[in-house]
Amino acid sequence: MKKQIFLLLTVVAFTTMSCSENYSNGERIGFLTKFSEKGLVYKSWEGELNLTQTGMNTSSLFNFSIDNDNPDQKVIATLDSAAVQGWKVKVTYHEVTGWNWFKNRGETDYFVTNVVVLDKNMVNNIKDITNPGARYGSGGKVVDTIYVVVINPKDIKKYLQ
Repeated sequence: MKKQIFLLLTVVAFTTMSCSENYSNGERIGFLTKFSEKGLVYKSWEGELNLTQTGMNTSSLFNFSIDNDNPDQKVIATLDSAAVQGWKVKVTYHEVTGWNWFKNRGETDYFVTNVVVLDKNMVNNIKDITNPGARYGSGGKVVDTIYVVVINPKDIKKYLQ
């Protein structure tokens, strides 16, 4: 009996010592594809960020939660607006391990603590809104590089022979 109690206490001690409220920290940049409040017993704000790389969307998704123990209404409002308007955002998060066993804080172990809107209008970065008649905007910026290959119809005949 003493062995079983000792074994149980040892397991509990190792389990609680391996828990970390601040396992990792980081930032992610992208566009929100989902943001909603959900849950049957514990209502929590959950989101999905489509990550970007050099201005282009990638196939990587980042699922996150807003911590129910410390909900920041400003972060929730900004993320909700970003989801509706299609804004590009940078989220700051921290990951927990072992402290969200019952998922009462949120469905994921990644909790967003801050959000910064990077770009509210992707179209107006390219066109010059001060000069509507201009074909290419002078106030724009390079978002990404696109390579275009121009094929001359005469060259196609050469390659087909």
